[in-house]
Amino acid sequence: MIATARLAATDVLVSRLSFGAAPIAGLFEPVTDEQAYEAVTAAWDAGIRTFDTAPHYGLGVSERRLGEVLRERPRHSFTVSTKVGRLLEPYDGGGDDLAAGGFAVPATHRRVWDFTADGVRRSIEGSLERLGLDRVDIVYLHDPDDHEEWAFREGYPALEQLRSEGVVGAIGAGMNQAEMLTRFITDTDTDVVLAAGRYTLLDQISLKALLPEAQARGKSVVAAAVYNSGILAEPRDGATYNYTTAPDDLLTRARRIKELALQHGTTLRAAALTFPLAHPAVAGVLVGMRSADQVRDTATQFATPVPEAFWAALKAEGLLAEDVPVPVGKVP
Repeated sequence: MIATARLAATDVLVSRLSFGAAPIAGLFEPVTDEQAYEAVTAAWDAGIRTFDTAPHYGLGVSERRLGEVLRERPRHSFTVSTKVGRLLEPYDGGGDDLAAGGFAVPATHRRVWDFTADGVRRSIEGSLERLGLDRVDIVYLHDPDDHEEWAFREGYPALEQLRSEGVVGAIGAGMNQAEMLTRFITDTDTDVVLAAGRYTLLDQISLKALLPEAQARGKSVVAAAVYNSGILAEPRDGATYNYTTAPDDLLTRARRIKELALQHGTTLRAAALTFPLAHPAVAGVLVGMRSADQVRDTATQFATPVPEAFWAALKAEGLLAEDVPVPVGKVP
């Protein structure tokens, strides 16, 4: 079983390594129902007990596929997070979702932004129906970048009300930026934020304010997209960084980190997975996985030791700043 951590002052536990369920909904390329089932089952077998999804992922396909596996397990034995902010409306125009949403699934619905209290409740109701579960444990406001005041004025208070009613155990926001997530930490009673790609071996912007503020207030951060969409999984030619082709300077940097990892008897992926957990505000890392083989490889990398000498080498070469926290010993 992979170790867990408690989110802020809640009773919600998350795996130090969590399963991101966007890829099983056909992110960028098709995934069959069987492949998705096998991936989630492999995550369970590897000891992962926290699973993250959203209506946005495959127009509900991610939630349905995740629920197929989790409904077979005791409800008290796992943690599920989903997201609100995009309602799914039926659409009969045909085609697929690749151009609009990036998922290789039929375009059966359209996404409609909605951070109203009614929209939040409707979104959760839809998620529960697709998951086939009686509750979700964590709910994030999903990508409110272009709807900041709407999300703070209506979406967040709706989540706070649901938490007070016991409908959800923990609330927060999930985004690909650190600045607005910091505002959620400082200006609301958010329990946890999901920071995608903003605390990694290549991007430590979250150290500027997000992580210190979370630590000072006893709030939690889940670090997602720790491979920065691919470059820190394998820095090959054409590797992606934040879902676009990586610039040459970052590719060179990632390749040098990989070389140092190999010199110290570990791997780039193991280092990328372990690095965020050194900060006391980070409750866990969340990795999107699409196949059983990918899950098993990720679990193996997560368990691979990363020697302290490797972190010292990164700092000696200026690949990490001296004041960046790094793991000491085995990170639980």
